[in-house]
Amino acid sequence: MDALPNDAEGRHPSIRDMLAVNLRAARSARGLSLSELARRSGIGKATLSQLEAGAGNPTIETVFSLSRVLEVAISDLLDHRPRGGLTVVRAAEVEVLRGEGVDLRPLRRIEAENSVFEVYDQVVRGDAPQRSQGHVGVEHTVVQTGGLRVEVAGRTVDLGPGDYVAFDAREPHSYTALAAPVHSVLLLQYRADERLDGRPHPVLVED
Repeated sequence: MDALPNDAEGRHPSIRDMLAVNLRAARSARGLSLSELARRSGIGKATLSQLEAGAGNPTIETVFSLSRVLEVAISDLLDHRPRGGLTVVRAAEVEVLRGEGVDLRPLRRIEAENSVFEVYDQVVRGDAPQRSQGHVGVEHTVVQTGGLRVEVAGRTVDLGPGDYVAFDAREPHSYTALAAPVHSVLLLQYRADERLDGRPHPVLVED
């Protein structure tokens, strides 16, 4: 994906700016028109046009849907940071990607051989469940504070502080705050060449 430089004052580009550049590149690489991408993703053509122009208000649901349809990692749509060296990410410097029930702050993309790891600070607010129809990778979540209910393909598990869960993110899944807000660390793991039509991972949730 195209890289975005910091602005003249050294600030990181916004999620809106990063998505605009990376969405255009991903759509172009797959030879999709705006109309076809709208049809496949269920996102209006006008909304997609705004996103590619750096306008609009991208949500978690929008980004995950585009990731699924374009078969690219979420970080490929949002990432701009250089790799390597000492990396410090200050909470105040990272823009929040907001969904129906979750606030996500993308912290880091890590590449090792053919594996990619995306690290997020995740807050499940409690005003609504956060649902996903599925996306590439294995999702790992460690709860820090609060109580979290995770449902994966009809299986439900309740988690408290210090608890960990992992599952095949291709399966429909949801997060619901039992004791809000839930502060957690989300790690998304996948192969660099992994796509939604590849062989699924085994479900890793344990009773």
